[in-house]
Amino acid sequence: MTRYIFHKEDSRHHEFNEWLDSKKTFSFADYYNPKRMSFGALRVFNDDTVQATKGFGRHPHDNMEIISIPLEGSLIHKDNLGNEKVVKKGEIQLMSTGSGVFHSEYNHEQDKATRFLQIWIYPAQLNNAPAYSQVAINEAKSQHQFSTIVAPEEGPHTARIQQDAWLSIGHFGAGETFRYDIRKKDNGAYVYLISGNIEIDGHNLSAGDALGISDTHSFSGTIKSQDTTILITDVPMNLEK
Repeated sequence: MTRYIFHKEDSRHHEFNEWLDSKKTFSFADYYNPKRMSFGALRVFNDDTVQATKGFGRHPHDNMEIISIPLEGSLIHKDNLGNEKVVKKGEIQLMSTGSGVFHSEYNHEQDKATRFLQIWIYPAQLNNAPAYSQVAINEAKSQHQFSTIVAPEEGPHTARIQQDAWLSIGHFGAGETFRYDIRKKDNGAYVYLISGNIEIDGHNLSAGDALGISDTHSFSGTIKSQDTTILITDVPMNLEK
């Protein structure tokens, strides 16, 4: 039987300080909720807004696939692998932190806030060599259909992840319908609505809402408003510890 986990936008943990406005779906940092630990291999799903020129100073990570997707503005990233990159709206950044990476990430904008999704996924194996990738989202290909932006195989518009996980994005208009086929047996799909309104199996989602779907091979949805953008994170549900 298909299983659903519905996360309304206002059910997320909200933290604000002088430069960071963070909405956390799952337990993260100082926020702990035993009912919000992960969705399969999806460990973190934050919607962060960083004020101009502010950000995260140099800090370490290991054994996590870390994806950043700017929704407004741009980020500047520096790491000990020698990467110094600007990631802007329309692009996606993926760090495979493996055995260990130090990096910093700041809002690159001088006079406006940057909003981005911060997504962490457990890797399939521990202590692999760290890697960095950054690609432009194929906006034309994601109109009226889903376009893959993260996959286990690298492509011209696809960042390579070290897990049997896929991220796909699609832009739709009112009245359109879609079907999504989950990529692998025992994977589940976490549907996050960036903008617009949709209905999936009786669940009505507005911007910022998310629906986790598992124990099924596919699902379908109906678009309820113009300018609807959907992000689907397709991840293993059963992890080997």
